[in-house]
Amino acid sequence: MPKVHDRVLLILFCFGFAGVLLGGFLNFAPNRLAKGVAYSFFQMPGFEMSAVLAGLLAAGFLSFASREKLRACATILAASLILWGGLKGAGDFAALLIQDGPPAARASLGATFWILAGVAILAIIDAVQKGNFGVPARLCIGAFFCAGFFLMGALGNLDHLSLAREFSSKRDVFMTELLRHLGLVCAATFLALIIGVPLTLIVLRKTAVVGFVFAGLGILQTIPSIALFGVLIAPMSRLSESLPMLRELGINGTGPAPAILALTLYSLLPLVRSFYTGLSEVASEVKEAATAIGFGARRMFIEIELPLALPALISGLRVLTIQAIGLASVAALIGAGGLGTFIFQGIGQYALDLVLLGAIPVILLALATNLIFAVLLGLARRHS
Repeated sequence: MPKVHDRVLLILFCFGFAGVLLGGFLNFAPNRLAKGVAYSFFQMPGFEMSAVLAGLLAAGFLSFASREKLRACATILAASLILWGGLKGAGDFAALLIQDGPPAARASLGATFWILAGVAILAIIDAVQKGNFGVPARLCIGAFFCAGFFLMGALGNLDHLSLAREFSSKRDVFMTELLRHLGLVCAATFLALIIGVPLTLIVLRKTAVVGFVFAGLGILQTIPSIALFGVLIAPMSRLSESLPMLRELGINGTGPAPAILALTLYSLLPLVRSFYTGLSEVASEVKEAATAIGFGARRMFIEIELPLALPALISGLRVLTIQAIGLASVAALIGAGGLGTFIFQGIGQYALDLVLLGAIPVILLALATNLIFAVLLGLARRHS
């Protein structure tokens, strides 16, 4: 029996093959609320179905390939067939079903599609990591998949999918909520830096307060997000009533202000912990050598400690930013807006595609942020 050189790829192939056999590829319903009919993968257009099967089988065979770099490149190509073949097939299949259906008919992506898409994306991520691709190559791979998606959207291949219809009907609102979501994340990150950096310096200089500070931040981190958002409503409302100037600035018990405050509090622990760990683990020999040649405290921090601790600092920023992107979705419950608005509207209306309209961009924002920080982290490690 041939030796398996990539168990992850083989497992992904098994998941994809099971999804093809057991799940529904596309769900068709006469309207948003009616129960739909599930169509299997083998009922989709033949050309796209063949492309997906070819990519899936190629991934299975590639798990036995011994040359890692070649296997990684071929895996990316096979995953491309799975992802783009499935997306193109879903769009064409939806167009065929919608053509003969009522005006309010909906064609939603089924479980098989999401399994195949997940298999393809995970295979690409695993191949990029195992292939040890450089930063330019990773950026090119990411740009290639983004360009393919936008090209299919521009050509109208996805127009008949229910998810695309939801986006089309809420395009203006979507952009507004996306900008609000990014605004919440950026504001919380900025405030966390303003509070976290001085707090880290205090912890570094006064070791007696280390346990107290981290215990307090740890307690904040364990509070459920919905509970923290709710707890802040009463004090923020009272504060805005006592200080009319704050109310004029839009700071009250609901809206962006308590959401940003909650996100900032959640961001402090990963930020302070990573900054503290990075700066405190700079080798004492390096500091002693710098002191011996006349480095003062300020010069020591700027030219020695900060560059050596930079990878840890970037890692902390990555964690808190990705965490804030996810938690900002919950802020819609207290009127702060953001992509969570679509998620909770979809839950209330039993509209899965409306939920996905909010959830998928959140996932993509988190993945894009992780990619950006991974590039920055690689550059920092190269120069540290």
